[in-house]
Amino acid sequence: MTDDPETVTGARQALTVVLPVRLVRTPDWAEGPFPFELGNRRTDAATRATYFAPASARVLYGSPGRPCRWYKQVSVDHGGLRLHGMELLRTATARYEDHALAVLHFTVARPLLPLLRAIGRRPAAEPDPLMGPFAPELLLAGIAEVRGGTDTFAIARPYTIAFLTPRAQHTPVLRADPLAGLPPAADRWLWHLASRSTMADFPLAPEIAADQFGQAIRISADWSALVLRHGAAFLGHRADRGDGDFYDFGALHARTIYLDALLLGSLQRDHIDELTDELSEVFDGARLARRVAALERNIAHFRSTYWRQHLTAHGPANELLLAFQAQHRLPVRFAEILAEAADNSRLVQTQESQQISGALGVLTILGLPLGSALGILQVLGDESLTHLLIALGLSVAATAAALTTSYGRLVLSSLRGGAGHDRPL
Repeated sequence: MTDDPETVTGARQALTVVLPVRLVRTPDWAEGPFPFELGNRRTDAATRATYFAPASARVLYGSPGRPCRWYKQVSVDHGGLRLHGMELLRTATARYEDHALAVLHFTVARPLLPLLRAIGRRPAAEPDPLMGPFAPELLLAGIAEVRGGTDTFAIARPYTIAFLTPRAQHTPVLRADPLAGLPPAADRWLWHLASRSTMADFPLAPEIAADQFGQAIRISADWSALVLRHGAAFLGHRADRGDGDFYDFGALHARTIYLDALLLGSLQRDHIDELTDELSEVFDGARLARRVAALERNIAHFRSTYWRQHLTAHGPANELLLAFQAQHRLPVRFAEILAEAADNSRLVQTQESQQISGALGVLTILGLPLGSALGILQVLGDESLTHLLIALGLSVAATAAALTTSYGRLVLSSLRGGAGHDRPL
């Protein structure tokens, strides 16, 4: 019996690493997602698109003539890891057209948790495996640059997706039979893999442990998933029988459809981050109405293009996306953006109404004395130029006097109100 997940090497172990990058140029790689194969099944863009709603498929795989994803097959072995391929997914936003996500696909032939701890830079962890032959700077040279942890939208460390199936001796995660409940240790192992940590790294308080473990997604009796802020994990609950086992299919889904659901969540998070920044700057400088209109256009584009909570009729992908959104509070944050944008829109409309009312008031103040004077001259039949000029002068004087009254000052204040609110508060 093996109780310590730090020493466990599963029967089947896969690792996917997602990094935020900046495209230097359009890749000259093959177009589409990395096409894993299982028997006669090839998970290319056409196959995967059948799982997703059309709008989500366009975001993840591009459209004819407008590619957004590229892949390259490689084979690099080092330190118990084998790199099989790389992908680049363009994640351009309104401000950052060169942003993208790089995806590295590995299989692992040594204990998986220490490797995850190293990627997460946990205390006393082993050296980071994303160095040497697996350094992103080397693998993506001339095509993309890794964005630093301080860049906008960049995560502090790469996002990891771990897949592990147990052997017969890994009883802490095995169901006694398909109808039996899971041992208590199963979700603890799942949490370790998703959080890239041990209890020494992050002592999980007993009061919140049940809530954390309760977020696990039961894909079937055979395996579960857990999505956290900086990582996700898939863990089997029966012994893996090797080639031909169901886990061939499970691993394929974890590396393709389920990965894509999490990538879409990353795109949503980045766009919501940008909308939040744009919203915080709406009162900077002049032309409030123009900036609010631009913000509303960007919100509408995000909602129609990226904001999905129902991806597919296939349940687990939806549940994974919802779990990612919940970890980053995306529905709450987007609702707050919509509410604040609506408030700003009402403010602009109020200012425009005030300016229109002020303009009408000025026309009234100007027009009443002038109209009265011209009307009197017309009734008297007076066509003298001198008298006309005197009438105009008296009208101007009467207008100036009217503007000094409380009503006149209110009219002028209404005209100035819109410009005044354009300035930073």
